[in-house]
Order: sequence, then structure tokens, then C-alpha cells
Amino acid sequence: MRDNSSDYRALFLNDVPMMDMRAPVEFAKGAFPGVVSLPLMDDVERQKVGTCYKQKGQEAAIELGHQLVGGAVKAERVEAWAAFAKAHPEGYLYCFRGGLRSQIVQQWLQEAGIDYPRVLGGYKAMRTFLLETTAQAVAECDFVILGGLTGTGKTDVLLQLSNSLDLEGHANHRGSSFGKRASGQPAQIDFENSLAVDILKQRARGTEQFVLEDEGRIVGSCTLPLAMYEGMQQYPMVWLTDTLDNRVERILRDYVVNLCAEFTRLHGEEQGYPLFTERLLHSLSKIQKRLGGERYQRYLAIMQAGLEEQQRSGAVDLHRGWIEGLLREYYDPMYAYQRESKGARVEFSGDQEAVIAYLKARKAKRQSG
Repeated sequence: MRDNSSDYRALFLNDVPMMDMRAPVEFAKGAFPGVVSLPLMDDVERQKVGTCYKQKGQEAAIELGHQLVGGAVKAERVEAWAAFAKAHPEGYLYCFRGGLRSQIVQQWLQEAGIDYPRVLGGYKAMRTFLLETTAQAVAECDFVILGGLTGTGKTDVLLQLSNSLDLEGHANHRGSSFGKRASGQPAQIDFENSLAVDILKQRARGTEQFVLEDEGRIVGSCTLPLAMYEGMQQYPMVWLTDTLDNRVERILRDYVVNLCAEFTRLHGEEQGYPLFTERLLHSLSKIQKRLGGERYQRYLAIMQAGLEEQQRSGAVDLHRGWIEGLLREYYDPMYAYQRESKGARVEFSGDQEAVIAYLKARKAKRQSG
């Protein structure tokens, strides 16, 4: 039998398959990228055993657990664990602290003829390791912030760099009032874990300088690690520029064409379009107070006309009206103020090509220095 492991770094660097023995409610609060939930007990069973433990102690709780997960229920679960073990012979199992639950599963698998290792310290130890990974990177590495007006394509730039951390990608949100995606956001812990694994893998490849997009503390419903966010208020900046026409086209692509396609892919033609319409209208309503009544009504009318035309013919041309209006009258003045307040930190400004070249040269200089 392979040894039980506490080499968390190797587990995450190598994307080692893992099965999680915790109850579904624990898994939903947060897990690790790519792991599979195959709990020893379901939520109701876990609650009953927990109550028994408080009232009568560990021995009685274990006895109740064996009663609840016995017979056909036990056989079905052992079969699912065995199938995972056979499909992933290089994998591991874990529970919350690497204690009783994972030991029981390990024992039952052994009784079924399968030796399968567990992660010592379990979920808690791996989670602590990932939190420390992010904290160490913030303390030890260089960071540069990519800023720019709405629609300049900051994410497009990040995707062309080998040393970027795509915070919006990890949060599955585009970071603005219109940024909510059709597929929803990860739990806060899932967001933090996937970001930490990204950092771990990049540092293992030798990255010591990271590029981050200029973000607020909260990206949709995901909160950035505090130390990272505080650092982002001081890190040097690179400012991305582009023409208004290009920015309008990029926003049209991301927030209209691609978002509509996302909803259709997830919910089908019949339900997808009404849900997309509802989302777009709701996004506009979220900034109603800041727009003021007159401007909100004006953009709402243009958006509704655009949505009707899009549904009727598939054409998206009318949407350019509200997009350009919002950029000129709402987003650009707001970002211009921010640009001014952060001006002293801006060390380079240019279009996509120039910014990518500058950031690549900056990284190379850091590595050779």
C-alpha cells in the first residue's frame, strides 16, 4: 500500500485525484479544485451522529454511525469509493481532520480488497497550507496592477501573460455591475483555494512577479484576501488604453453576445433568452441611483429596443447605443477620477500590444536581475 501523505504541495502541484469524505454540507461550503465528494455520511446522518456525540460521547456516536451506514447503504458507498480508487489508483481520500471518517473508509476499502491512502491532517491541514501559500506570495513576491478604462480588454491582456493571476476568472465574474455570469460564482473558500493553487503552480515554475487586474475588495460575491487587497493599494500600475469604438465592441462581445450564448447553452433556447434579458435589465437597474432618473430611463429604453431587435433578428447593433452612453457618461468619468488618484503609481501606459510587451520585459528583467 502507498503511504498516507502530508505532502500537500505535491498533491496540489500534480492535481492528484482526491475523494472527500466530508458531508455534502461541508463540501458545499468549500473544497479543492477537481476533488470529488463521496461522503461517508449524508447531512442527516452526520447531524444525528453529531448530536449523539454531544449527548452520549464518542463510543455511542460511532455505534450509531455504523447503524446508520450499514447494510445496503454501506455496500453502495463502498462500491462508489472502490470505483474511484480503481479509476484513480494514484489518488487519496480525506475527511475534515484526517481522522475517524477517513480511517473508517480506508478500513472498509481494505476489507473490500483495496488499499488506498489518506491525506494526513485532512481538509483542515490542506486548507491551512493553501492560505499560507497566498500569504507567503504576498509577502515575498513582486506585484504589478493592470488598470484601464472599462472595455480596454484587461482580461485579454492577462490571458496572454504567463505570470498573471486572473482574479475575475477565479471568481467567475467580470467585476462590474454587469459582470455576473450565467453559471454563477464559486463559494468564497473555493475561490480562495483555486487562487492559491494557481499561485503555488506559478511559483513552482519560477514566477516571482505577478500581474493583477485593478479590482475592488469584492469581485461579485467573492472577497479578495485582505493582505493582497491592501497591497493592491500600493503596488505599481500599468495603464491600458484603447479607442472608444474598440471598447464598445469588446463590451458588446462580452456582455451581450457571449453572455446570451452562456444563458442559451445552460438553459436552452426557450428559457435562455428571457433569463439573459432579465439579467441585463437587472444589471442596469443596479446602477439606477448613480445614473439618476433621466439617464436611467434613456438607457433602459435603448437597451429594451436592443433586446427586442436581438430576439427578433439576432442583430445586436442597437446595443451599442446604451454601451457607448454608459462609457461616456458613467464609467469613464468614474475611472478618470481613479486614474488621477492613482497617477503617481502608473509606470507605463499604452495599448494592448505595448502593455503586453512592457509586462513581459518587466518579468524578464526581474528574473535576470
